[in-house]
Amino acid sequence: MLRALAVDDERPSLEELLYLLNADPRIGSAEGAGDATEALRRINRALESGPDGPEAIDVVFLDINMPGLDGLDLARLLTGFAKPPLVVFVTAHEDFAVQAFDLKAVDYVLKPVRKERLAEAVRRAAERSDSAARIPVHEPDPDQIPVELGGVTRFVAVDDITHVEAQGDYARLHTDKGSHLVRIPLSTLEERWRSRGFVRIHRRHLVALRHVGELRLDAGTVSVMVGSEELQVSRRHARELRDLLMRRP
Repeated sequence: MLRALAVDDERPSLEELLYLLNADPRIGSAEGAGDATEALRRINRALESGPDGPEAIDVVFLDINMPGLDGLDLARLLTGFAKPPLVVFVTAHEDFAVQAFDLKAVDYVLKPVRKERLAEAVRRAAERSDSAARIPVHEPDPDQIPVELGGVTRFVAVDDITHVEAQGDYARLHTDKGSHLVRIPLSTLEERWRSRGFVRIHRRHLVALRHVGELRLDAGTVSVMVGSEELQVSRRHARELRDLLMRRP
């Protein structure tokens, strides 16, 4: 049962596509987005949720000609993720098929959408999804993390992040050039980025070992200098941090 996201800036086309998708027994759920930016926000939530999470998306049915970020732009962005959803292009334009399949699209459906043709695209997506599920793979940690700034989605290199600060269910990513708020708990980032050298030093802070410039001991308290910022280290994390810094190349 595929979880689908349909993306089209024309409301009648979007509603028709959702109607046809929901009528297909291989589609477990289908929701819509009115433009690529809205779709990217939804896909970000799906990737944060994980492939088995409640927000997961298996396949995106994507229009090409949209204002702002178009369908091809969105598909290119998705190729940068470790395990992006499958993409089926649904468009009135024949001219972009070569570019679409260069982006490893599952199918290319022309408008007006016929029920039988869409059913074939769903069949291909289900087959591709099933094949991928049966092949055990090691998923590399993505090199970038998407963040939103003033309605624009940007991608921050993980290696540029000096430390992370917990803010409720959110986390603030700090770099030398500024900070960004993402809707991911600190505990999730701790697990995801452990292999990249990020270490918990406090219930509120995660630091990248490569960006730690100093370890300070003062009257029984421990702190680290990350760039120009001094961060406190809790007692329970102090010994582990010191050992890791000593073994750091």
